Amino acid sequence: MTAMAKTDAATPGSARMGVLRLPLRSIAIWLALLLVCFGGVFGILSFTEEGRARDLRAWQSRLHILADGRAAAVNAWLGSHYARLGELADNASLQLYLTQLGLAKGDGQTSPAIEASRGYLYNLLLATAEREGFMAAPVGSDVAANVRRVGVAGLALLGPDGRILVATPGMPPLEGRLSEALGQVAVGDRGLLDLYLNPAGRLALGFVLPIFAVQGDPGPSQQVGRILGVREVGPEMAALLKSPGLTEESLESILIRRQGAAVEYLSPLLDGTGPIGKRVALDTPDVAAVAMLASPGGFAVMRDYRDVPVLVTARSLEVTPWTLLTKIDRDEALAESDARAKRRIAGFLLAMALLAVAFVAVWWHGSSRRAAAAADKYRELARRFESQKNFLRLVTDSQSDALYLVDEENRYRFANRASATAAGISQDAMQGKTMASVFGPAAVSRIEGLNRRALESGETGSAIHRLVAGADDTRIFQSVHVPLEAEDVAGEDMTPRVLVVERDMTAAILAREQHEATLKQVIAALVAIVDRRDPYAANHSSRVAEVARAIAGAMALDEAEIETAETAGKLMNIGKILVPEALLTRQGPLSDEEKRRIQESLAASVDLLEGIAFAGPVTATLRQLREHWDGSGTPSGLAGDAILLPARIVAVANAFVAMASPRAYREGIDFDQAIANLREGEDRLFDRRVVAALVNHLENQGGRERWGGFAKLAG
Repeated sequence: MTAMAKTDAATPGSARMGVLRLPLRSIAIWLALLLVCFGGVFGILSFTEEGRARDLRAWQSRLHILADGRAAAVNAWLGSHYARLGELADNASLQLYLTQLGLAKGDGQTSPAIEASRGYLYNLLLATAEREGFMAAPVGSDVAANVRRVGVAGLALLGPDGRILVATPGMPPLEGRLSEALGQVAVGDRGLLDLYLNPAGRLALGFVLPIFAVQGDPGPSQQVGRILGVREVGPEMAALLKSPGLTEESLESILIRRQGAAVEYLSPLLDGTGPIGKRVALDTPDVAAVAMLASPGGFAVMRDYRDVPVLVTARSLEVTPWTLLTKIDRDEALAESDARAKRRIAGFLLAMALLAVAFVAVWWHGSSRRAAAAADKYRELARRFESQKNFLRLVTDSQSDALYLVDEENRYRFANRASATAAGISQDAMQGKTMASVFGPAAVSRIEGLNRRALESGETGSAIHRLVAGADDTRIFQSVHVPLEAEDVAGEDMTPRVLVVERDMTAAILAREQHEATLKQVIAALVAIVDRRDPYAANHSSRVAEVARAIAGAMALDEAEIETAETAGKLMNIGKILVPEALLTRQGPLSDEEKRRIQESLAASVDLLEGIAFAGPVTATLRQLREHWDGSGTPSGLAGDAILLPARIVAVANAFVAMASPRAYREGIDFDQAIANLREGEDRLFDRRVVAALVNHLENQGGRERWGGFAKLAG
């Protein structure tokens, strides 16, 4: 009885302790669940913000490239107008006749000679205006009525007193804005009459260039007049500001300028506003145009003229008061980033909701039997997890590539069998060791540097490594370094790590290098054959190749394009193999048929080389060597950038070497005359950028000294 009483007395206390213990455990679990939820939300938001920042940096780089491209296009367009009008201002006949007109205007006399001069200048202006776009229909009704029609575009020659001496039909009168802007251009200087809306309501622009006396030194005292050109620029300006090939609807490049205490939008806007149709006060806060006007070249997320958040950058333009603004709506640019963020947050919240439901279900229906069943289930899951881990190790061990994980200190955290074999120790022995302790500091210094760079930048990197242990022992491999972000795994703090994949590339790269060496030997043999058959033009191909490589290097082309230009230069005369040697070495005059046979040797070069696997488009380059920049060449009449850049380079190099090198029947000309001849062919036969690169190499990179031997006749 006593024992039973003691037992009965103890039972209620135990029950009360169990009742109290269960709610406290549940509360602790719920608190832990809430902490996990809050921590997960914070982690998701942080991860999402990092992704959005990466996307923002990518758009920053892209907008900088787009702004640079549009600014360069506008600057080039303005420069071309100054160049065309400058050619007109340098015309000696125009300078002489304008001087005569200015003198006649001063004494009030006229004569048939003066009128003839005026007629010549009028025709010259008219032809230039029609060719360069300085023409437009006057504003006003074209009826027989006493109504003045106002000109909106044209070219005019102004005398020293600023009065119009000769002008094309439709030239605007020198009054109002035009007269005021003209008066701000100093004597002897060129100037820009800034963008304005002409009487037709269209965007117009003016150019002013000084005209100096014949053979006079440029200067205010030698100025005999000016050229004034006014033209409508709306469609051309819109085309210059449009980035080709882009599909983003809100991407926009616009021109702005400061106008008093406001920013004025010069070009048409996406909201339908026409040119010079909107202004924003300079003290308006957070407006992209105001901020970029003060610091062009920067990048920001601000609001545009529609009060819409945008990503924006800007560039100042040369010889103008304009600033070019390139922007895109923030929502369009970061749409994918925002969508990813929403999906991650929604997925996490859904997972937490499912976890909470599962917890409530387990807590509500828990019992000792079910708890035991759950424990068995968890043991089974653990067994499966271990099996999956072993399976993953089996898969990685079956790979021939070395795979391993290293932490911030370059300690091994995982290594597959190939990695352990390369190290000469077991996989387990590699765990926790540094790379330097396994392979030596010198052998792994570059790999460790790539690992650090991948962790710091958060971007995957790769490199090719060449290890030479002896004359016949070369190993070439590619390493890929993939940064892995830190995360919490089974309660263990996992530091950031890098997954490294090493692939042996020795056989493939050595085979490619052997192929390239063999191809170069074959090319050298073919060039030697041509030189022996045509001794008067010996070394011509090798010199063309040398000059072509120098031009391509001066233009900062990549190695593939440089190699293509050099190889094409070497092979351009291979077709001479098919030309009789007697014809190549003849010193007397050739018939038309014989000249044609020699000229067609270039096409024969293409036929002989067709089908050879060059690293670059060598055959296509040779096929286009006789194409001209203006489209007047053969065989396809290609023009401008449609001609391969290596072909444009070799064409200039060939012409330069041909002029500078002597032949049996003539002396070579000096470099200055050769360059002058090439410049005469710019924009007609040759790409002016290629000619400029050749001049740069001659003047600034030692070309004159290096190629001084071209003047010697090959022997």
